[in-house]
Amino acid sequence: MEKQAKIYVAGHRGMVGSAIYRKLKELGYTNIVTRTSKELDLRNQEAVKEFFEKEKPAYVFLAAAKVGGIMANNTYRADFIYENLAIQNNVIHFAHENNVQKLMFLGSSCIYPKLAPQPLNEDSLLTGTLEYTNEPYAIAKIAGIKMVESYRLQYGDKYVSVMPTNLYGINDNYHPQNSHVLPALIRRFHEAKESNAPSVTIWGTGTPLREFLFADDLADACVFLMENYDELQFINIGVGEDISIKELAETIQEVVGYKGKLEFDSSKPDGTPRKLMDVSKLHNLGWKHKVNLKEGIAIAYQDFLTKEKELKD
Repeated sequence: MEKQAKIYVAGHRGMVGSAIYRKLKELGYTNIVTRTSKELDLRNQEAVKEFFEKEKPAYVFLAAAKVGGIMANNTYRADFIYENLAIQNNVIHFAHENNVQKLMFLGSSCIYPKLAPQPLNEDSLLTGTLEYTNEPYAIAKIAGIKMVESYRLQYGDKYVSVMPTNLYGINDNYHPQNSHVLPALIRRFHEAKESNAPSVTIWGTGTPLREFLFADDLADACVFLMENYDELQFINIGVGEDISIKELAETIQEVVGYKGKLEFDSSKPDGTPRKLMDVSKLHNLGWKHKVNLKEGIAIAYQDFLTKEKELKD
């Protein structure tokens, strides 16, 4: 990407989009186009059409999506499939119509079958049944992958898809019901510490294994791949190692400084037993993550503290 090229970051206020925006600025890209969701509703076909016709970006990072944790995915199933399909359909199609040089679609590790062999290899897509709780979101993301592939195959568009593992970091969502496990635990441990609660209850058994990537590392990988990757098959982005939810909780407890007990509510869903990404393809291209989990959690906790007042309001 040329430093002066017009780059559109869709979803620049979210955790992933804002990390990509920061990375591009850090690297000296000067012509970055953004729109808030109030300025441009990506679900609105006509609005997206007009935006691309007017702005004519050369590159697009499609990081805009409706996202949430297990409870949100399972509760708002229709919203998750409709809104994500609408967003990606509009952006990918009108990028094509307006001769975008390259587009990157960001998916999710939930695209893989629930019981796919570990670590999750790119070839496992569509080889088994999805995890029920996030099936609508996963199907939308799979459709996005296939749309990118189809526009490459039919039109020769240089579009690529990347599948990040579980993410956390600056500008995460700390909503008490709709957030992912890591930010939810940061908030829960902090509130327990503030109120001197004797214990913190964690959903599930604590045994599921999860992989976590700091969002700024993801952004670094996305820019690296935008410049160095141009293949039909999507590519995983992760760290290549995982941790149990129990170990994660203990690490967050230590970072936050909460002294009480941990309790696990086995009546709540665990989700997929394990989700470890096979990142050998990415490593072979020469990219590896830089931020270790404990260090990243400490940064995320400081970010949470700066937002605590507005969260309470």
